Amino acid sequence: MTSPTASSAAPSASTRDRLLDAAADLFYREGVSVGVEALCRSAGVSKRSMYQLFGSKDEVVAASLERRAPSYRASLLPPDGDGRPPRARILHVFERLEAMAAERDFRGCPFVAAAVEVKSPEHPASLVARRAKDALAGFFEREAEQAGAADPAQLARQLLVVFDGSSVRAVVQAQGLDGLAVTTAAALLDAAGLR
Repeated sequence: MTSPTASSAAPSASTRDRLLDAAADLFYREGVSVGVEALCRSAGVSKRSMYQLFGSKDEVVAASLERRAPSYRASLLPPDGDGRPPRARILHVFERLEAMAAERDFRGCPFVAAAVEVKSPEHPASLVARRAKDALAGFFEREAEQAGAADPAQLARQLLVVFDGSSVRAVVQAQGLDGLAVTTAAALLDAAGLR
């Protein structure tokens, strides 16, 4: 026999998961301006349930981005210890971006999209977006440092600009990148002596 606490916790977790899954999907496809009613309808939860789990829609936006971060990172980064040199590991990220940008439902980087839409740098979603971008820059910096770059932090920031700019270009132009992200990143790596 389950205790009342255990049985009431299970539906709450399920409701939360449904809500965050629907939020991640809707906010990526349609933007964070999607209303609470549409979000709750898509998730199959009541507004009351949403507000019992989250204090505001802003919290839902942030939590859905936070939930998405590990899978997004895994879709971009090479596996740890894959044996390739740092240059190849860095370019892997841009190759993955190129592949993602070629997909019909590509809407850009979910973190950039959310931060641009909410505008405020102090919005909870902006804070999550910044952490996600800092993590990607951290990956670039560690790889650049391993490869002996003179200024790994500067190179990481430059690579992040190429990543974000390429992602935005693919959305604005409504077309794939056709090698643009990879060749631009490779030019930066060449200039930094990472061959």
